[in-house]
Amino acid sequence: MSVTSVEPSSAAATTTSRLDLSGVSRWYGNVVAVNDVSMSLGPGVTGLLGPNGAGKTTLLHMMAGFLAPSRGTVTLDGAPTWRNPEVYRRLGLVSEREAVHAFLTAYEFVLASARLHRLSDPAEAARRAIALVELEGAQSRRIGTYSKGMRQRARVAAALVHDPQVLLLDEPFNGMDPRQRLHMMDLLHRLGGDGRTILFSSHILEEVEQLSGTVQVMVAGRLAASGDFRTIRRLMTNRPHVFAVRSTDDRELAVALMAEPSVTGVELGRAGLTVRVSDYGAFTRALPKIAPARGIRVRQLVPEDESLESVFSYLVEA
Repeated sequence: MSVTSVEPSSAAATTTSRLDLSGVSRWYGNVVAVNDVSMSLGPGVTGLLGPNGAGKTTLLHMMAGFLAPSRGTVTLDGAPTWRNPEVYRRLGLVSEREAVHAFLTAYEFVLASARLHRLSDPAEAARRAIALVELEGAQSRRIGTYSKGMRQRARVAAALVHDPQVLLLDEPFNGMDPRQRLHMMDLLHRLGGDGRTILFSSHILEEVEQLSGTVQVMVAGRLAASGDFRTIRRLMTNRPHVFAVRSTDDRELAVALMAEPSVTGVELGRAGLTVRVSDYGAFTRALPKIAPARGIRVRQLVPEDESLESVFSYLVEA
């Protein structure tokens, strides 16, 4: 896979920007979408992680100046983002919602963005941005003929055309095939390494793990955890777990499991066992030893609390 080198402008290479949120909330009537969020984002790549409906999109729109905070402040290099068009000289946004005219070619779409930014050479800027996302071979095709992953790349090119110091991306990997995802991850890594401030949202743990060492975790509109990904991942893995277990002798297995230190409770029902454990790893290592030692065959072992909502919600209580 070929990778096009990033050619930052002198301003982008020497200037860094910082986004600061202080006590930010946003509500719609009686519905609170974002609740008292404070964070500071500087150069590098940061992941905004959380289940769907956690408030990630609302938060990104406030950072980009599309929404006014109901309470608190959002600033870019000390200046408020709301009602401040000047921030768009330094900021690019790729929203989750597609807003691309299908009749335009990718080149025309990115060129329009360059002209809106009043760049001195919009044609050259458009060509450079399209090369960054590896769409040169398809830039003359109408966007309506593109796959979802290709449309995403065209939108990223439009957001990068003015060489911003801050790039905000809402679920940027949606619809991308594995090759496109790898290229986009590499591009964001290099942009962050150049001193740009990159924030991308995702509900997929593996995407954040591969791309970002720093994570902001949102649950139900609140900032549930913040910091190094390895620490947050450890919190998620070490939380209490519930398993549904079925075997050839559920009653005998229940008795045996009660003696296992990692097991905190066992319930025997018609559908099998419900096993509560305090240590995911210890239990999954112990079960394959306990069952065969008693002549029991495990037919089913299914985590019952592995939804993203349950995983993230544990961080609120931790």
